[in-house]
Amino acid sequence: MKTKTTSLPKVDFQAIADDFRYLNPNDPSVWPLIPKVTLLFGVFVVLMVAGWWFLWSDQLVELEGKQKEEETLKQQYLDKKKQAVNLDLYIEQLAEIDRSFGALLKQLPNKSEIEALLIEVNQAGLGRGLQFDLFRPGAEVVKDFYAELPISVKIIGGYHDFGAFAADIAKLPRIVTINNISISPNKDGVLGLDAITKTFRYLDEEEVAKQKKATQGAKATQGAKK
Repeated sequence: MKTKTTSLPKVDFQAIADDFRYLNPNDPSVWPLIPKVTLLFGVFVVLMVAGWWFLWSDQLVELEGKQKEEETLKQQYLDKKKQAVNLDLYIEQLAEIDRSFGALLKQLPNKSEIEALLIEVNQAGLGRGLQFDLFRPGAEVVKDFYAELPISVKIIGGYHDFGAFAADIAKLPRIVTINNISISPNKDGVLGLDAITKTFRYLDEEEVAKQKKATQGAKATQGAKK
């Protein structure tokens, strides 16, 4: 028994080429089928490309912009949520800072208490058997909310007495520092200590306002020069 085989129809490329070769561009209605289909497919492709270029491309750009805006809003929301969660912690930290600042501020005397503090420094030296050859307060150096008062001192005594005096100064309830220390032997066999003792006081409200005004004026003058 013989098996019947089927063969694919042969494509006559020469005939197709002749269909395209003898086309009348003024009357597409009489074109053969294949050129007509090719023309319709070409028109379809052109319309698709034109539609994408003039309509869909703008929509895609707008869509991309909306997606970026959505990501930005989402990140802002997450940041706000994080801040809200940590708000109580921030408030607690600010309260702790206020307490620490208040404790430090209490260590700074006001203007009326400076004289008493200078007496305490002098008494601390005398209590250790030291002799003050010089105790000269200098001009105040005003900062943002406090003033620095340098005091030039020259003290005569023993080395260990100097150490005990420095320890007593550190124990004072107010902030007092000893700077630029220079120790040299004296002709009587004792030592001489030259130093700059600094104490600090906080500014009252009037002085703070005056200092802020001066600072703003200096910044304005500097900005005008630029």
